[in-house]
Amino acid sequence: MNVIEQALKQGRNTLSEYESKEFLKAYGIHVTRETVVKDESALKDAAQTIGYPVVLKGCSPNLSHKTERGLIHLDVRNEAEALQAFHHIMANMDDPDGAVLVQEWVRGGRELVVGLTRDIQFGPCIMFGLGGIFTEILEDTVFRVAPIEKMDALEMMKEIRGRKILEAVRGMPAANLEKLSEILIAVGRIGMENEAIQEIDMNPVVLAGSDPVVVDALVVLKGS
Repeated sequence: MNVIEQALKQGRNTLSEYESKEFLKAYGIHVTRETVVKDESALKDAAQTIGYPVVLKGCSPNLSHKTERGLIHLDVRNEAEALQAFHHIMANMDDPDGAVLVQEWVRGGRELVVGLTRDIQFGPCIMFGLGGIFTEILEDTVFRVAPIEKMDALEMMKEIRGRKILEAVRGMPAANLEKLSEILIAVGRIGMENEAIQEIDMNPVVLAGSDPVVVDALVVLKGS
């Protein structure tokens, strides 16, 4: 049973961040290295394996608005900071099934958004644009009906108003358009092959150097 079938069987309409990324990874999409932990021992091992600094996040299928609730700790630099962040997250999550996601800290000054929405008329549609806090502020996104090919993906990147963010700028290299295209094409495939998926939100997709890395993701399923 795959993760989507399991979630639906449990009556859930969302995957946790970890489940979402594991699902995306199966389609060849580059996501952050991360581990889910529920106790101090596992936390210490995970942080040591991934390597400091790390990011700690609350992780649960029922969890939303992690930032507003103080459930994300960035740039955690050592074991003492990790333990403090772990206890803070667990105490404030208010979810018996909650855990903590230990994630590599991806450095990059440019954030993009990639998504999927299932439209009643057009079916699965792929979305691309500026990510992070700029997604809602600037609303600089474009859409294509799935499936798409490489030419379509490249056209999407040219159509956003902030397309220069993909070029070499301020000492940062140009984005790897080949890998970005692969992500957009893969999202289209996911939409075509998985009728149970209503939405996918990958935000931010950080340009680590030139390569795109999915730092946060959410898969929303059709109501059961």
